[in-house]
Amino acid sequence: MRRAGRVLTGVDRVELAYARALLADPVPVFGLIRARLGYILLDQNGMVDLLPSLSGSVGSSDAQISTAWEVARRASVGRVPPFLLRRMLRRRVPQGFAYVNVGHSNLTPRVLDSVKAVGASCAVMIHDVIPLDFPEYQREGSVPAFAEMVARVEAYADVVIYNSEHTREQTEARFATLPKAIVAHLGTDVVRPEPDTLPAGLPPNAPYFVCIGTIEPRKNHAFLLDIWEQIGPDAPSLVLAGSRGWRNKDVFDRLDRLADDVLIQEVHGLDDGALAALVQRSSGVLFPSHAEGFGLPATEAAALGVPLIVNDLAVFREILGDIPIYASVSDRYLWISKIKELAEADPDTPRPPQFQPPTWDAHFKIVLRLT
Repeated sequence: MRRAGRVLTGVDRVELAYARALLADPVPVFGLIRARLGYILLDQNGMVDLLPSLSGSVGSSDAQISTAWEVARRASVGRVPPFLLRRMLRRRVPQGFAYVNVGHSNLTPRVLDSVKAVGASCAVMIHDVIPLDFPEYQREGSVPAFAEMVARVEAYADVVIYNSEHTREQTEARFATLPKAIVAHLGTDVVRPEPDTLPAGLPPNAPYFVCIGTIEPRKNHAFLLDIWEQIGPDAPSLVLAGSRGWRNKDVFDRLDRLADDVLIQEVHGLDDGALAALVQRSSGVLFPSHAEGFGLPATEAAALGVPLIVNDLAVFREILGDIPIYASVSDRYLWISKIKELAEADPDTPRPPQFQPPTWDAHFKIVLRLT
């Protein structure tokens, strides 16, 4: 609900895919919403009514959020203050239901206690434990809250769904007791490029590369700025496709000083079709991230047949196999040589082998069979 009217993040895309899959399944589904004054419960019809407000269309965020809440309140089959949540679940939801949470939100003691008190099972998806592995890259104060959430998952979840073996290994290393585990790679939606929706000035009229993701320390944009500085004025163009994030003042200051530099551009708020068009026409997509839980933007770029240069992370090797060019961020020379090589390639040069991305159908065949 908080994301109505905004470009969908990776977690948002997963939540939307689950909502659609569960609505299409013959088993009845209900939606639980945390509201300002308590909880709202939707039945299947209510979820169908609400979904268009959450599907990632970009417009007036305030207006779309308002519309989403209006739809939720109108379609509700139950609205209660927090202390009556347990009673609402017992009275309004069929006995023996499964509570499925595939975000990292609303995994609170109240919700989990209520679910368990009415005899329901609990399945939770863990996308990554990067905040615990790399606390230096996180927002101030966010790490303790995340650690508490992971501890609650260990204590309450009957099933934990992981997006990769890498995520499972990193998470279970922190568990004293191991809930049942399911590993299912996330599906990749291959988006149709829509070049007519790109803003003026994009794509550049020369070879260019794209880096996708919020400009925050984990994504390692500073590394790319160093690369472009080292290459100098003969460098190809670089488009940073993502909003500015947190704890990255030095990078923001550098970008502000480069505001008039035609070689490096920032762009944010692109819808899926525009971003796909930007990526498809590029010489390559760059992922120098220090850590990833799955790397959905990388699989989406690979599905478009675009060359990738990625940091040598275990999760990229698990998901993408031999498709990318692997280059450790400790080897700046290799990055520079590969960037130059791709920039100088003839546009008609054959693209990398066709990547067959994991599908949502395959994901749900695993998850819905085992939960």
